[in-house]
Amino acid sequence: MALLTKAPRGTQDVTPKESGKWQTVERVARETAAHYGFHEIRTPVFEHTELFLRSVGDTTDVVQKEMYTFNDKGGRSITLRPEGTAGAARAMVEHALYNDGLPVKVWYQTSCYRYEKPQAGRLREFHQFGVECFGASEPAADAEIICLANSIFDSLGVTGLALQINSIGCPACRAEYHKALREYFAAHTEELCETCRERLERNPMRILDCKSPVCSEIAAGAPKMIDYLCGDCRAHFDAVQDYLTAAGIPFTVNPTIVRGLDYYTRTVFEFVSTQIGAQGTVCGGGRYDGLIDELGGAHTPSLGFGLGMERLLLLLEAQQVELPEEEPCDLYLAALGKNAQREVFALMQKVRAEGFAAECDLNGRSLKAQMKYADKIGAKFTMVIGDSELEAGAARLKNMATGEQREVRFSELLSSLYDARFAGVLDDIADLGGMGDEADALLKKMRSEE
Repeated sequence: MALLTKAPRGTQDVTPKESGKWQTVERVARETAAHYGFHEIRTPVFEHTELFLRSVGDTTDVVQKEMYTFNDKGGRSITLRPEGTAGAARAMVEHALYNDGLPVKVWYQTSCYRYEKPQAGRLREFHQFGVECFGASEPAADAEIICLANSIFDSLGVTGLALQINSIGCPACRAEYHKALREYFAAHTEELCETCRERLERNPMRILDCKSPVCSEIAAGAPKMIDYLCGDCRAHFDAVQDYLTAAGIPFTVNPTIVRGLDYYTRTVFEFVSTQIGAQGTVCGGGRYDGLIDELGGAHTPSLGFGLGMERLLLLLEAQQVELPEEEPCDLYLAALGKNAQREVFALMQKVRAEGFAAECDLNGRSLKAQMKYADKIGAKFTMVIGDSELEAGAARLKNMATGEQREVRFSELLSSLYDARFAGVLDDIADLGGMGDEADALLKKMRSEE
């Protein structure tokens, strides 16, 4: 029978074998963000198109070429979110989150949509972990979110990421820079792609972000924004570097970074890898002090970053970082006969209610097939229950790792599982080593009382 359809191009399924890795990375990111005082926000997967036109910028590749935009049944123009910042900023203003005190610090785990040519690390549906800090103007805030991203990478064991930073100034100093860019690119007008020729007057900085090889080669010789910074922007950027140095985070200043979205001001940054191909930017972000104004809110200096989940997982795989696997099944209960099936089913619910993972047969399989399945799902313990076990009110509990078996009454099954879990915790503690004499003595005492 032929498959009816496959997943759309540029999307991918995350199967149960892979989802554990995603969960681990997401958990580390969430917990790290919480340590920095960030809280979760959830926004719709689609927004009114004007939100992205105003925030992302109508001269960007995202708006001009990549957004999934359509009219809904009411004739309204709707767009699937191409990034997470605009929606979070809209929600901050709409719900007046600033009344709870500034800064407002939020994180999100979200899917995004861009129509691009799919390749490794670049999909049409992709996922981001992002943070936004609304209402923080000091350079320390810039350094803090960079430190947060760096902490996530450290916690996951990622190595070799290069932090690159730049400043793209404020509207005042950027006006002088735009003038210099127009003068430079005017000499190359005929060589620029059609899109960049349109950008020349409206927003020449977008030419620096063009993916065309010809435009990229021309842009390489263009003036650098860092040479046009006003006094305040220069002082801000210098202070960010001082904070990063104080935190022991190495970085390089890359004057070519402009980021692909128009709302950025002053500090921009990227964490880049050379191990995952052309799409090497794993995390990018910066400051966007004028975005809230654009959305109709009061002036609120803000900043944030987006971390690409697919790219981070590619990097973890490339570096052979071992992520903790999901906890396997604690107990598999095998049943022999109809009466045993009812008892097993009831007993399994009691085990689950106490926080243990338990499974039983749902296909009427033979005992041999049931035990084969228990081994396949990595069950820690198994117990076979038939008529004789029902009559005795007990069965043999088998440790699948050691092969050890012992008789356990059904009424004492939970206690046995708790004892096994406690022993596993003690083993984990002992494996840490270097606990000190008093702690080692306590561990021995606990062992003797098992």
